[in-house]
Amino acid sequence: MKKLKLFIILVALSVVLAGCGNAEGVYSDKGQVYRKVVSSDISSLDTALVTDTVSFNLFNQVYEGLYSLDKNDKAVPGVAKEMPEESNGGKTLTIKLRKDAKWSNGDPVTAKDFEFAWKRVINPDTASEYAYIMYDLKNAEAINMGKKDVDELGVKAVDDHTLKVELTKPIPYINEMFAFGTFMPQNEKMVKKYGDQYGTTANKTTYNGPFKVKDWKVEDKIQMVKNEDYWDKKAVHLDRINFKVLKDQQAGASLYDTGSVDDAGITAEQVDKYKDDPGLMKRLLASTFYIKMNQKNVPEFKNKDLRMAISQSIDKEGYVNSVKNNGSKAMDGFTSSLTAKTPDGKDFASTINSPLEYNPKAAKKNLEKAKKELGIKELTFTMNTEDTPDAKISAEYIKSQVESNLPGVTMKIKQLPFKQRLNQENKETFEASLSGWGPDFPDPLSYLNIMTKDSSQNNTGWGSEKYDNLVKEANGSLLQKPKERNAAMQEAEELMLKDAPVAPVYQKGEAHLINPQVKGIVYHQVGGDTSLKHVKIDKHIDPKTGKKKKE
Repeated sequence: MKKLKLFIILVALSVVLAGCGNAEGVYSDKGQVYRKVVSSDISSLDTALVTDTVSFNLFNQVYEGLYSLDKNDKAVPGVAKEMPEESNGGKTLTIKLRKDAKWSNGDPVTAKDFEFAWKRVINPDTASEYAYIMYDLKNAEAINMGKKDVDELGVKAVDDHTLKVELTKPIPYINEMFAFGTFMPQNEKMVKKYGDQYGTTANKTTYNGPFKVKDWKVEDKIQMVKNEDYWDKKAVHLDRINFKVLKDQQAGASLYDTGSVDDAGITAEQVDKYKDDPGLMKRLLASTFYIKMNQKNVPEFKNKDLRMAISQSIDKEGYVNSVKNNGSKAMDGFTSSLTAKTPDGKDFASTINSPLEYNPKAAKKNLEKAKKELGIKELTFTMNTEDTPDAKISAEYIKSQVESNLPGVTMKIKQLPFKQRLNQENKETFEASLSGWGPDFPDPLSYLNIMTKDSSQNNTGWGSEKYDNLVKEANGSLLQKPKERNAAMQEAEELMLKDAPVAPVYQKGEAHLINPQVKGIVYHQVGGDTSLKHVKIDKHIDPKTGKKKKE
């Protein structure tokens, strides 16, 4: 009996080790493979339905739009073979598509795939939360509001390789928008075949990018392989990409130390440990994190002085230095730096005056004023955050700041999986939530749009007619007047910050360990975080030293 048990254990171990060691294993380094730890899973493979950066980053690898973004976040041809031909004062775009683009099931990628995908996003029956990003297309908003038929959308496949796009007005950054995940094409045959199940598993969609998803195990791993049907496959060096979903960053660093992964984020306390490691990399991202305060579920949040007090009570410099220690930057504004420049070349974020800087004295004054106005002595609310160790430390720091600087205020913490946090925000079933936003295109409107009253991303119950009008002007009558447009966007952001519907905390930085053998990653500040099309693993480099191995 003992021999039988020992045999069973040995067989089980051999199966596990074989799974880790072969070319299919998520940690295997056989061939050209890039292995990355991600802290959250994707939400879907359906480009019409996602809103999160993890999914948009994956889309950059497995789908391709009309255009892609280069290392400077400028549009370059993707499925389109050239830049658009403009007419009608820039409101009509005629785009020629390459004839050799294919889906991973062998079907050609045609102009009809773009027309179908965009109409599906804007169709109110799809309930796409990102439909608003297409409102610059003719009739898009009216269609999404159910006032016009979807066939009236300003997009038409003239023939298989010609797409005609009609805009409501000329948009200076439209080609960069076309590179964003929501604008990517969809194979109508596959969407109709799988219906509500489309995009829920690796085999219930088809891909037209450099890679395709071979396996997706929810909350565990995503494995991609080179797409042999991709038109530019000769430029693709990697055989495989493996994403391992792991919420514990310390565990991710351990995997890096053992050579099991090539890229892993690290925590604040780990940064000093790896300060001399050639793989340590810090970068600042165009991404703002802030506390959403839901006025619908916490009526006290309707009080401007209370909202102001919460924002002013948090020592943001202390937060980024002690909690993050990864290149993150304290944030008092809303639009992140690195998003866009003003007409005179300044970073737009640097021109914003905000009253939401850390100021415990002002915070206490505003709290006392709010208490009198509300007729309360105490307030308790719950802030949602994610269920990772790093998120818990962040939330506890914010809780200690709020409670120590605002007498009578108690902040509870509720940890949720990433998808559930997003779901509660979307359904507005939360009280407060530590949330983040990164730009979808290189313009302040990518931030300002989401705080308009009817935006599906607002989720706070706050609204301002003046703010909405300023945003509308910046996206309309002022588009051809750069200085006036910039002034309107500055005024809008400063108006919103004075009302404090959200409490900005920090601009996201990241510290991670990346194998020095990994070459060719293109990092983006808008849309998906990276492009891995040109990545190559140089195995002549020693990962421990970052230098060429001695032959």
